[in-house]
Amino acid sequence: MGRQFWGKTVGTLALAAATVAGASGCSGSSDKNTAKPAAKAEPLSVTEATTTFQAAVTKFDEDGGCLEKAPGTCWEQMQAVMKPARDLRKAANADRDTGAEFWSEAYALIDTMEDGIAVGEDKGATAIGTNRPDVLGSAHDLSEWLDRNPVA
Repeated sequence: MGRQFWGKTVGTLALAAATVAGASGCSGSSDKNTAKPAAKAEPLSVTEATTTFQAAVTKFDEDGGCLEKAPGTCWEQMQAVMKPARDLRKAANADRDTGAEFWSEAYALIDTMEDGIAVGEDKGATAIGTNRPDVLGSAHDLSEWLDRNPVA
């Protein structure tokens, strides 16, 4: 009985060790995973992000803005200016030449845009609680701020 118990104990310990080694990637095999993690994309420069954001606002205006007043008809346009605004914030965060104090007004405008987008839909032009001014009005204010405060 002692041999059987000892054999089972050793077998259990060996199985546990193999399981831990396999889970931690410490297997003795020479087939190691050589794949490297994907490199993180570099944020746009402030100049590139500014240009991209202002181009999105200009495109919105040239396309006629939100032509329909009904709810849900301007959501795509709202998102089209929000994405480059987020990219601009990332670029501003990475900008070591100007610092956060310089960007404080721009950050506040982007935060207002985020609040409008957080609603999750276009509330329309005439609805009580419309979010278009938060997103689109602040986008225009931010574009004007960028004109008054060039970084390039």
